[in-house]
Amino acid sequence: MDATTAGMATTAAAMVWFRKGLRLHDNPALEAARRGAARVYPVFVLDPRYLRPDPDAPSPGSARAGVARVRFLLESLEDLDSSLRRRGSRLLLLRARDDVSDAVCAALKDWNISKLCFESDTEPYALARDKRVTDFAEASRIEVFSPVSHTLFDPAEIIEKNGGRPPLTYQSFVNIAGEPPEPVMEEYSVIPPIGDTREYELFPVPKLEELGYGDISQEDVPPFRGGETEALKRMRESLQDKEWVDKFEKRKGDPSAFLKPATTVLSPYLKFGCLSSRYFYHCIQDVYRSSKMHTKPPVSLTGQLLWRDFFYTVSFGTPNFDHMKGNKICKQIPWKESEELFVAWRDGRTGYPWIDAIMIQLRKWGWMHHLARHSVACFLTRGDLVCMINTITW
Repeated sequence: MDATTAGMATTAAAMVWFRKGLRLHDNPALEAARRGAARVYPVFVLDPRYLRPDPDAPSPGSARAGVARVRFLLESLEDLDSSLRRRGSRLLLLRARDDVSDAVCAALKDWNISKLCFESDTEPYALARDKRVTDFAEASRIEVFSPVSHTLFDPAEIIEKNGGRPPLTYQSFVNIAGEPPEPVMEEYSVIPPIGDTREYELFPVPKLEELGYGDISQEDVPPFRGGETEALKRMRESLQDKEWVDKFEKRKGDPSAFLKPATTVLSPYLKFGCLSSRYFYHCIQDVYRSSKMHTKPPVSLTGQLLWRDFFYTVSFGTPNFDHMKGNKICKQIPWKESEELFVAWRDGRTGYPWIDAIMIQLRKWGWMHHLARHSVACFLTRGDLVCMINTITW
């Protein structure tokens, strides 16, 4: 390394932009930002599209998230900030006025960032947002690194291997995918310090009560606290019961188990990226290696993670996947509609105790057992609720 290169290495500033992936373990974007940078800016932008209060929402929260989900996000951000502070850094929380990409681009320019790192995201809103930021960064000669770490595999690679089309059966997906890569398990005792943030107003993680959702004093606090710390603790506790891991079989779980749910309850932690799916997968494999016999995909615990990746791949590779119209793999159904019955289903007022209990649990906890999800989905689309709608129609 010559003197010029060394000088550049000591003055370079990198930004790691958190969205999902709210963790330090198996975070290749953080590792890439940290490597060779004298200063690292860990950034999260509060998105009004996700958090803005909606007075017309059926329950307190925004149009896209109830208070249970928002609370989980805020707890995850608090935990991430604490982890960064223990390593000499902190989470730089920005508020977007409207478009998150505008806030990120402004910070890239004002802080003289030379390298931007963020976890790739396959959702349509995120793809459009990330393209705006990437286009700005490339025009500004800022290096961009966006690795895949929210899923076990890269959905684009799976689709390419399948001839440009997403595999439409679970088994074909598994055959193409193979074994997932090892997680990036760097241990950080120190993260490079933050540089000058100039005149930016940096916010602490807000309290739920500060977001303008009205009186939420009667809202239940879910038993699942957000954050990487809780995610790793819950995962390790689940995997300690090796017999349970070996015998886990999806269709045999008890969706009515209340005090101790019959599954890991790690889905929200995977959704927000508090837990790496790759790390979870390989930890399960460590348990299997010491076992004489264990269940296999698609019903096993690893099988559930593969189902998750299968869904991400199909949704990424299918235009209009979240709609019926314009979705070539979705059956076109002439749905009958009743706003009154839909609201009764949503609010847990159908008069069917099992269905109502599940929907109330979802509203209060932001979570339900996967077999319970099957129950309420079938009730809505092809069960007694459909019969009730038909009776009203006739």
